[in-house]
Amino acid sequence: MAKIGFISLGCAKNQVDCERMMQRIEEAGHIAQAELAGADVVVINTCGFIEAAKTEAINQILRVASLKAQGLVGKILVSGCLAQRYSSEIQQELPEVDGILGTGSFPDVVTAVEALLRGESVLDLGSIDAPEQECGRILTTPPHYAYIKIAEGCDNRCAYCVIPYLRGRYRSRRIEDVLSEARALADTGVKELIVVAQDTSRYGTDLPAHKRLLSTLLRELCKIDGLHWIRVHYVYPDEIDDELIDTIASEPKIVKYLDIPIQHCNDGILQRMNRRGSKAFLESLLAKLRRRIPGLVIRTSLITGLPGEGEAEFAELCDFLREQRLERAGAFAFSPEEGTPAFEMDYPDTEIALRRAEMVESIQAGIMEEFCQSLLGKTMEVLVDGYDAQLEQYYGRTYADSPDIDGRVWIACDEPLQEGSFVQVTMDAIADGDLSGYVREEDA
Repeated sequence: MAKIGFISLGCAKNQVDCERMMQRIEEAGHIAQAELAGADVVVINTCGFIEAAKTEAINQILRVASLKAQGLVGKILVSGCLAQRYSSEIQQELPEVDGILGTGSFPDVVTAVEALLRGESVLDLGSIDAPEQECGRILTTPPHYAYIKIAEGCDNRCAYCVIPYLRGRYRSRRIEDVLSEARALADTGVKELIVVAQDTSRYGTDLPAHKRLLSTLLRELCKIDGLHWIRVHYVYPDEIDDELIDTIASEPKIVKYLDIPIQHCNDGILQRMNRRGSKAFLESLLAKLRRRIPGLVIRTSLITGLPGEGEAEFAELCDFLREQRLERAGAFAFSPEEGTPAFEMDYPDTEIALRRAEMVESIQAGIMEEFCQSLLGKTMEVLVDGYDAQLEQYYGRTYADSPDIDGRVWIACDEPLQEGSFVQVTMDAIADGDLSGYVREEDA
């Protein structure tokens, strides 16, 4: 029996991969743990999507390498996107790393770890197009919410994105496997299920029926006892159909919140980036969604400094944001990634891209403040996420807040609250972008 420490970096999809590796380690008779000191092997599950993610991953590797030099940990196994993309560079430039496990080799984690324990080196880069292998998980989120990954890989081939080269073609999990996992999560106490994939809206199109099945899956998930909120992330705009809109609008368990990555609004930039649709299409879609799903909160991601973005194109993006008043938006500076078509295009320098991202964030801060103001005086259902001992206050989230990326609601209550419970909170103040409110006496 060995102690195996785990670090997960990057997105929620990566976190699910890490949770599955931890489960496999435990099933093999070892101990999976978050604590690093004393670990016989440390698995660092990396992201390699953009430059900032690569820097974070390398810094984590160097941090663990320092622990290794002090004799506090044993071997180092690097897995995930950085390992898949830069296996040769890691071998050459980071000699402290003892093993490399690519994105197609997550199921082989036990074999890799045990080889390292025997003193062997590991380089396992399996097929990135291999079918998903079903496996249990050890949750690393709080026990009342969990992510569920319904597909792997991506076929969109956006010109700036390296994901298809790291994660392979799009592969949907069987609907019965997703539902089985969701039932098991609900049985353990999960109240909020967050549906993720590189592109959730494409779910099912690669299965024998060759049609979109996200609506079907969501309706079946809503039938599971114990689940109270179902949240959907990463819905591509051109794949949103009337059936999906009707499903979200009509199912009470599906929170009226959609993560729709649009990246930009300028027609020329969208075309160069191999994004389907146009500004007019996006405007029409957003209007339809708001009309047919009352109370809908929309989150998006925007990229500044894309190839083709001059001052006029950036001004158009800012005007679009002011006009559409999207409640949630994150802005990222374009990261030119080797191997992608966009890397060969002309694009603004990094400083310009960063400055523009800051300007977008400033505009968005005002929009979010306005949205929070609109909620003052309203009583809303809040999921209690925890208790801050320093502030002596509970905190949670409304349907408008996805964990880790959106805001919190600070809750005043004279009675103890249970983490993972739902309470009715009347909003009465805003501080640093977060709402605060009180639990009515009858709901305490």
